[in-house]
Amino acid sequence: MITIWVPKRLVEIDLCNVAARSGPELVAVCEAGYARRLRYAAKKIRQSGAKIIMLTGPSASGKTTTSHKLAAALREMGTPAQVISLDNFFRGSEYYPKMPDGTLDYEHPDTLDMPLIRQCLQELSQTDHTVLPTYDFVKEERAEKTEPIDLAGGVCIVEGIHALNPVLTSLVPSGHVYRIYAGLREEYCQEGRRLIGTQDIRLCRRVLRDAATRGRSPEKTLAMWERVLDGETRYIKGFKNTADFLLDTAFTYELSVIAGLLPEVGRVMSPDSIYTEMWDETARRFEHVEPLSRELIPEEAMLREFYR
Repeated sequence: MITIWVPKRLVEIDLCNVAARSGPELVAVCEAGYARRLRYAAKKIRQSGAKIIMLTGPSASGKTTTSHKLAAALREMGTPAQVISLDNFFRGSEYYPKMPDGTLDYEHPDTLDMPLIRQCLQELSQTDHTVLPTYDFVKEERAEKTEPIDLAGGVCIVEGIHALNPVLTSLVPSGHVYRIYAGLREEYCQEGRRLIGTQDIRLCRRVLRDAATRGRSPEKTLAMWERVLDGETRYIKGFKNTADFLLDTAFTYELSVIAGLLPEVGRVMSPDSIYTEMWDETARRFEHVEPLSRELIPEEAMLREFYR
C-alpha cells in the first residue's frame, strides 16, 4: 500500500485573524472539517478489512480523544469499535529504563509489557476476545483488576505513542492491521515567514492541559518538554512512514484560543523560573494573533481534551 502524505499548510496569521472575527462561524467550519476527516478515516478502515487499528501521534496531537471519536464514527457506520490504551500495559515504575543521567525514561518502549501486548493483539485478531490489564497511575504499578474485551466482529483501536512500533504488531497478520498517524498539519506565518509551528501548538496544548487536569505546573511541563521531543524522535517519528493514513488534528481557530489563554500561564509562572524565558519566547510568537474565548469550543470537541 502506498501512503500519500499531505504537506503541511502554511497559513498567514492575518488571514486567521480575519476569519477569527466571525467567531462561531470559524469554529463551526473547523469542527465540520475535522468530522469529515474522521468519517473518511473510518471509511478507509472499513475498506481495509483490518481488525486491529494502531493509532499513534506525538505528544498533545489529540490521539486519545481522536481514537474515541474515530470509534464513534465507525459505530455510526455499523462497525462495532472499541478503544484500547497502551498506557494500561505499563509494567510499573521499578521496571522503567533509565536515561544516562539516571532519571527514568518514561518514553522508552520497555516501559510497556510487550509480550502481553502481542499476546492480546494475537488473541483479538484470531478470536475477537482477550483480557486486558489495567494500570494504577497513582501507585505506578499494575492493578489487580482486568478487563475482558469482545470485539463482536468489529475492530479495536489501539492508541499510544508506541502503536506503530513493529515490535507490537509483528505477530499479527499484516492484513489484520491498519496504521494511523495523528498529527497537526497546519502552521502559521507572517508575510510568508513561518512563525508558529505545530510543535509550538502542541507545547501550548500540553502546558494548558497539564495545568487544568493533571495538577502540573507550567514549569514542570516545560522542564519535561525537551525529553518528550527526544522520545518522539527516538520512538515515534521513525515509524511515521509506515502509516497507512495520516489523520489531521489541526484546527485553525485554536490559534486564537491559545492567544487568549497565554496570559493565564504567564501570571502563574515565577519570574525567577529558568523556564519563564522559554515560555515568553513561545508567547511572543502569538503577539499578532487576535484572541478568541475558549467558551466558543463546543463541549464535545476534541480540543476540550486540552482547554477545559
